[in-house]
Amino acid sequence: MKAGIINAGLFNFFIMEQIRVAAAQFENRCGDKEYNLSVIGNLAGEAAAAGCNVVAFHECSVTGYTFARNLRGSELLDLAELIPGGSSVNRLQKIAREHDIAILAGLFEKDKSDRIYKAQVCVDKNGLIASHRKLHPFIHPEINPGNSYTLFDLDGWKCGILICYDNNIIENVRATVLLGAQVIFMPHVTMCTPSPRPGAGFVDQLLWKNRVSDPDPLRAEFDGPKGREWIMKWLPARAHDNGIYVVFSNPIGMDDDQLKNGCSMILDPFGDILAECRMLGDGIASAVLTPEKLSQSGGFRYTSARRPELYRDIIGKDHTSVQKIAWLSTDNKKV
Repeated sequence: MKAGIINAGLFNFFIMEQIRVAAAQFENRCGDKEYNLSVIGNLAGEAAAAGCNVVAFHECSVTGYTFARNLRGSELLDLAELIPGGSSVNRLQKIAREHDIAILAGLFEKDKSDRIYKAQVCVDKNGLIASHRKLHPFIHPEINPGNSYTLFDLDGWKCGILICYDNNIIENVRATVLLGAQVIFMPHVTMCTPSPRPGAGFVDQLLWKNRVSDPDPLRAEFDGPKGREWIMKWLPARAHDNGIYVVFSNPIGMDDDQLKNGCSMILDPFGDILAECRMLGDGIASAVLTPEKLSQSGGFRYTSARRPELYRDIIGKDHTSVQKIAWLSTDNKKV
């Protein structure tokens, strides 16, 4: 790996090395941890063979996600695991040791008081590095929100995690950056759901079934306003405005009764896409992160030019959080 030095105005960065990161996508099975972990193992091996230091998987990649809205609280508790100490995290650590690669993956967590959270963990061959609890969960009323930001080191890089909806609240991204993050891992299960947004909606499952014989209609739906067109309205802005690398992971295929479109990608601090998985199936996209771009980006300059005295009291004003998820109101199954 090539080393580089950043001279960044008021900030002094240590010597950092380039790292290669992979964003993965796959079609998970609802509640089938054994299958999902086997796919994670296969894709982690593929990423390691490509020279990657890190591979990142989507939200609830270990357990499946959307089906949880129909579980009883006791069923969700049975699905959830302790972190650390749970069997899935232990298995992820074993995969990381086998391939000598850091892995980020998601699952439902329970604490010793049986409170349930949505978590994304980072492990390597030495064990658990970090765990982030989703700040804005909504898939089930028994899931509690996390109440802290997450910052950790990977090969000399300062990294953060924000799960899906966490990233739609722009203050969460800026706060994680102000804590020092240079890379934010953004695991999602998103797109292809109804919304007041023009063009939004579910994608016909039949298109997925016919993806081999007739891929063009599926690709048009995946890339249009139901899918990629929407994510591209805001995801590059998170990277550009904050001067950070973004690692976006999203499932492909059926997640319960919803079809997801993948598009796992890595963006640089200029908001440009370095790599994107365009497969209509399981796969990875990988890119090299270079430290020089961090200080060269406009986002770094904008962050350095902030004047908190102008808006500290405005941003910090008391506010009652109201979180409305459009597609849940259109779903005929109750949360």
